[in-house]
Amino acid sequence: MSAPLIALKVDVDTLRGTLEGVPRLLELFRQKQTDATFLFSLGPDHTGWAIRRVFRRGFLGKVKRTSVIEHYGLKTLLYGTLLPSPDIGRRAGDIMRQVRDAGFETGIHCWDHVLWQDQVARADAKWTDQQMRKAADRYAEIFGEPAIVHGAAGWQMNDHALRMTGELGFHWCSDARGTHPFLPAIDGEALHVPQLPTTLPTLDELIGIDGITTENVADRMLELTKIPPATGHVFTLHAELEGMKFLPILDRLLTGWRSQDYDLGGLRTLAKTMDFNTLPRHEVINGTVPGRSGKLLVQGGVIPL
Repeated sequence: MSAPLIALKVDVDTLRGTLEGVPRLLELFRQKQTDATFLFSLGPDHTGWAIRRVFRRGFLGKVKRTSVIEHYGLKTLLYGTLLPSPDIGRRAGDIMRQVRDAGFETGIHCWDHVLWQDQVARADAKWTDQQMRKAADRYAEIFGEPAIVHGAAGWQMNDHALRMTGELGFHWCSDARGTHPFLPAIDGEALHVPQLPTTLPTLDELIGIDGITTENVADRMLELTKIPPATGHVFTLHAELEGMKFLPILDRLLTGWRSQDYDLGGLRTLAKTMDFNTLPRHEVINGTVPGRSGKLLVQGGVIPL
């Protein structure tokens, strides 16, 4: 019987995360001898636009709990407002290729992180198509080949985007939150690109809730993974958090998960354990997750074959 797996998915949201957080994560993963999947934001860094979320229910609470300025840096938080928005793909393509050349799986997070996260839920097919094709074209320009994995910014998708995962040739995606791999269904029709959903809470969702701090959040996470599920876990981390201030926490988690007899890998590691033809079909809905503001894509009920 094979060991249970925790697949590590790294969301890279900003220029700073790409330039500073990604190299630190590469070094840690090399030390721990584990694979991981890096998903890149490929267009403009408009992080400063996120100030509009101050009016979203729960957002201010998250800002207070997770020290956004400390983690992202004041300069990043001014991109798109008082400072021009840098083009991440143009500025950091070399770093992205270094990830690939080091043997790690790479894929697409988005073209414009803030724009996607704030608008895709209400966007039409044309807007969605333009955003996804911009990201796909830039990825191919940087890497010289098309991307085969996608993980949506902020777990935000719409029906058009889900259908486009097949059109753009993705082999697997991690766009949703859920409990196990599945084939997403829209209006009862199953799509062919499997979803490998994030199954565990992120560190920033836990910190500040029920007495959880940076000092004990690793202990809480290891409690959640004490009993492994048959289909393994997907853990999403961020280059701006675990690649920087939270790096010691991630180091402790990787050691702890190995002590719990987990194998560690990337999304492709998890995909290789599955027969896509036998995956259950589930509807996808907009739902909520504790510790995170707003709605996001969530694995819904099973659709009978």
